[in-house]
Amino acid sequence: MNNIIDFLTFSAPIPVDGRHRAEELRRQQATQAKGEQVYLNTLSVSFVNYYLCCMGFETDLNKSDSWNVIQQTLMDIADLSLKNLGLLECRPVLSDAQFVYVPPEVQSNRIGYVAVQINKSFREATLLGFVKEVKTDLLPINQLQPLDNLLEYLEELSQFQVAEIADNSLDRNHNLVNLKQWLENIFEAGWQEIETLLGTQDVNPAWNIRSSNGAFLSRGKLIYLGRLSSERAVVLVVTLPPDNEQEIHIVVELHPTNGQEYLPPNLHLMVLDFEGVSVMEAQTRSRNKNIQLEFSCEVGERFSVKLVLGDISITENFVIC
Repeated sequence: MNNIIDFLTFSAPIPVDGRHRAEELRRQQATQAKGEQVYLNTLSVSFVNYYLCCMGFETDLNKSDSWNVIQQTLMDIADLSLKNLGLLECRPVLSDAQFVYVPPEVQSNRIGYVAVQINKSFREATLLGFVKEVKTDLLPINQLQPLDNLLEYLEELSQFQVAEIADNSLDRNHNLVNLKQWLENIFEAGWQEIETLLGTQDVNPAWNIRSSNGAFLSRGKLIYLGRLSSERAVVLVVTLPPDNEQEIHIVVELHPTNGQEYLPPNLHLMVLDFEGVSVMEAQTRSRNKNIQLEFSCEVGERFSVKLVLGDISITENFVIC
């Protein structure tokens, strides 16, 4: 870059699911030029989404026009929807570029613009910086602000959110959990040892084996199935191996709380992919003591675990980064 950028940037592999989505959208374009444009836009959005998720911000790819094949075909867009904040434009640049191209159609209705440098392999990227607004099609890269300013700016925007919206909703969407940090013994609030939640008498013997030989790592969280903590609750258990492989096997389970024998009937346990689509599901019947789902994720992937009982819906979001 010939020393154009002299402040902190962020480089990492582009998430696998983002590369797959980019290739899928490219194949659906009528011309090669349009396909390349859509490919780079989608890679950029996926990479910014990965970065902001790791930084603890909530995103919503399904509400981003860039994730819609029709919108991508009609426009040159690379927007990422941030929950309750707005649209962040993620503009791709190649390694030898000195300007960021910002199409006229995206120079408004954005909370900011991020420059994403895609390397020649299309497997890695670097966040170069951001600006809050643009008034030109060609933005000089040396006019970008550092990434730290972006995070501070988004935090400021977050302060204007109305917290009561989440408190009064029956559809509760919890903060992002970084499973990679679990392997370093860093756990988010609410995720406790299994014995604490279920009691020593109710602990599955397999967990003791996992803990003693270091083969697996398990943590549980108390999930209330209603508005109040006095209402019935269940324990969500997530188990993963302690090694840092590219593909990680994950088990999610539901158990009744200490003192309860069975889970509530007609309780749905679902695993959602990064687009919020259910990829597997289990449901309790009248006398289930537990239910579980098993699957694998690659490093960089994001998924959610959703519990549904009647009109109550609780979602826990996870990322491995």
